[in-house]
Amino acid sequence: MKRLLLLPLIALLSALAAPVMPAAAEQTGPTPFPDVKDQAAWPGKGPLKVYPYMTDNRIAFWAKRAASKNAVVFVGDSQIGGWKQVNPATTSFPSTRLVVNRGIGGDTSRGVLWRLQEDVLDLQPTALVLLVGGNDLSAHGPTDLTIGNITAILDATEKAVPGIPVILCNLPPRNAPAAPIKQSELTKLNGQLADLAATRNNVTLFDSFSLFALPDGMPDPQYFAKDLIHLSAAGYEKMTAAMAKVFEEKGIGK
Repeated sequence: MKRLLLLPLIALLSALAAPVMPAAAEQTGPTPFPDVKDQAAWPGKGPLKVYPYMTDNRIAFWAKRAASKNAVVFVGDSQIGGWKQVNPATTSFPSTRLVVNRGIGGDTSRGVLWRLQEDVLDLQPTALVLLVGGNDLSAHGPTDLTIGNITAILDATEKAVPGIPVILCNLPPRNAPAAPIKQSELTKLNGQLADLAATRNNVTLFDSFSLFALPDGMPDPQYFAKDLIHLSAAGYEKMTAAMAKVFEEKGIGK
């Protein structure tokens, strides 16, 4: 009998003697970018670009996480990042309760895939607008890899928020000697984006190419900055008006 009483006592003493494991520290900022040379640390395939200001962007995003829950999230590269109307304070989407901008200049499709969880999915978005791939083209990345990354972005988003409305933007026209691309590759990528959108019931293709292209496929200068890559203020006004109509049609942000 005494032996039976000793067993719980021994177990208690053992538990008290066990080392106390410290609680995991609460994450206070975004996960640092991996080294671009460490290919295994990045999901997807294709070009990567990381600059110091990207970390600053992501720290700013992190500070707004609590206020950005359940928003319509715009994500991508500088074409999204420079879209001033995608801002809770100045939004031009009157039917939309909240829109937030998670675009970073210079980002690639693979970069967006890497930061998707913290910058987008953790916000529990109600809809997603995605425009990325221009920097993949500038880096002469194969379009098949770009589409693979974008497909992975859509897959991860659907898994996190089943049935979420997604507006998948094709790429606007461009003609920049300082950052040359093969126009045939732009056409190919936009065709692949259209095919991808057509396979998914919750994905709508937004044709930003036709919105800004001249009959010969070149960018209409009145809607572009001098570099003929980035949209001007007039370009963003036109983009906003066209996107607002899509939101209305799809019931996004209601």
